[in-house]
Amino acid sequence: MFLTAAEADSIDAQVAAVEARTGVQVVTAVVGKSDNYAELPWKAFALGASLAAFGVVGEDAWRPEWIAANTALTHAVAILGVAGLFALLAIFVPPFGRLFLRATRRDIEVRHYTQALFLTRELFKTRNRSAVLVVVSLFERRIEILPDVGLHGRISESEWRLIVFRMAPLLREARPVHALKGGLAAIETLLLDKGYKIAGEPGAPGSDDLPDRPIEERGA
Repeated sequence: MFLTAAEADSIDAQVAAVEARTGVQVVTAVVGKSDNYAELPWKAFALGASLAAFGVVGEDAWRPEWIAANTALTHAVAILGVAGLFALLAIFVPPFGRLFLRATRRDIEVRHYTQALFLTRELFKTRNRSAVLVVVSLFERRIEILPDVGLHGRISESEWRLIVFRMAPLLREARPVHALKGGLAAIETLLLDKGYKIAGEPGAPGSDDLPDRPIEERGA
């Protein structure tokens, strides 16, 4: 869907290696969009209509001799045409659509999608509640890392945020696979620094309770 077979295989292998060394279950996900953001086309429509209206009023003021009987109809068509074009661009051209997305709404929706994905995929079923979910949401160009409760006491939220901060430039460059691979390497280093290592007992943190292959979803 978003990853080639080779890219998915590469992430699969890296996840398996991290789990083998640390005993912590890591799940990665690439999501197309965390929400449908129904308001974005309307915001774009309003902007397009405003700019077009400003343009036609300015043209009439600059060249009043051009005003004719059908000028009002021409203006209406022009305004609606530009507004409709802006709305379509917001739907089909992600960089343009992102211009109308508030940062707070973006962050909340990616976080909510990550939490819902954690529950629907039942990632809480590891023996010691030590799973980590890493979500890359492509439209929003945001990364969310959600650790299970078994990791809360030993790794702080700021340490997870630092990994996200390091991954973000690669995602902004439209390199989600590189962002994931860099994030997995940073997670492995962090876990090893915190003393996590393979236990080697069936059903213990080292067992492979969750799939290693990245999840791919179109999202909302």
